[in-house]
Amino acid sequence: MQKLQRRVTNRLRETRVAAGLSQGDLAKSAGITRQALYAMEKDQYLPGTEVALQLARTLGRSVEDLFSLRDNREILEANLPSDHSGSLASTRVKLAIVGTRLIAKPLTELGDVLNYTVPADALILGTASRRKHSVYVRLLKSHEDVERQVVVAGCDPAIYLAGEHVRRQGGNASVVGWNMTSLAALRALKRGDVHVAGIHMMDPRSGEYNLPFLKRYLQGQAVTVVRFATWQEGLLVKEGNPKHVRGLEDLTRSDIRMVNREKGAGARLLLDYLLSRHRIPSQVVRGYGAIAFSQIGLGRWIAEGRADVGIGVQAVAQLYNFDFIPLQEERYDLVIPTAYIDSHPGMKIFLDTLGTHKFQQEIEALGGYDAKESGKVIGEQ
Repeated sequence: MQKLQRRVTNRLRETRVAAGLSQGDLAKSAGITRQALYAMEKDQYLPGTEVALQLARTLGRSVEDLFSLRDNREILEANLPSDHSGSLASTRVKLAIVGTRLIAKPLTELGDVLNYTVPADALILGTASRRKHSVYVRLLKSHEDVERQVVVAGCDPAIYLAGEHVRRQGGNASVVGWNMTSLAALRALKRGDVHVAGIHMMDPRSGEYNLPFLKRYLQGQAVTVVRFATWQEGLLVKEGNPKHVRGLEDLTRSDIRMVNREKGAGARLLLDYLLSRHRIPSQVVRGYGAIAFSQIGLGRWIAEGRADVGIGVQAVAQLYNFDFIPLQEERYDLVIPTAYIDSHPGMKIFLDTLGTHKFQQEIEALGGYDAKESGKVIGEQ
């Protein structure tokens, strides 16, 4: 696990490069080995007083030009997520150390509500031109808090509830949820942008959830699969079911407008599977191309009258006081690189929290969740 450099800003390498000296030349002048200089430039250790003075003399700079104490509002270089393509309209970001990278996620990408309710970990000061998707950030919280944050990508909003229970456990561990589809979450995990991917993806050939996709998509990557919850997925309609929707076949009616999820979402995969099984062409479904980018957003479409029906979880139906027509029981699992189970300082607290009675009791109170296996390891590859 990468550790943030806490106290000293190290400009040795950039000063050497600007002076046109090789590592070998500078090491010889300072009376040290090239390997020792390499370690200094990599922040693996700091030189003693005599060596620091000799390095400064050779480079024609002061020691403080090469090594200086950082203030409490430390400036660090961080990477935007690999799929980031927009402009930096906001400077507020959440931070996490994933593998050897410090990842900065703009809060505007977490959604309208979270942008105003989730506190930032840092502020972006500007782009770091030498690397793509690299920015300079000023910390707003401690190093230890950033190091203990667990980033979970996925579409289940209940992950924020899990995060609150983790916070109550103490130890400075916290959970940051990044809303995205199951497929996008797997891609983010594979790129090394997140610690955990939450998925609910049914294999149409076997009818099995999640594990067949992992075998195909994460070949060669050692991961542990942990159950988050089992839920009911179904049709959401306004209270009283004013359009008298009975099942999937009613999506072909001309007076029914549906709202869909984006490609890669578990709900979209389920819809396509059921349409195929019932031999219903997607072209005859009015609103098939209307997209909500989250489960809560799908409920908002229906509540505002922009759609009559959509596929979602029972908990969202309960949130909006909708009627719910069950279609399928689904399993929502967490996919974690096995190395993080022991190496990440906040992971054990997160997983232990999922198995507590208090968390399981509260998540089931949302409606439609079965949490009796929450926190249970259900597979490895």
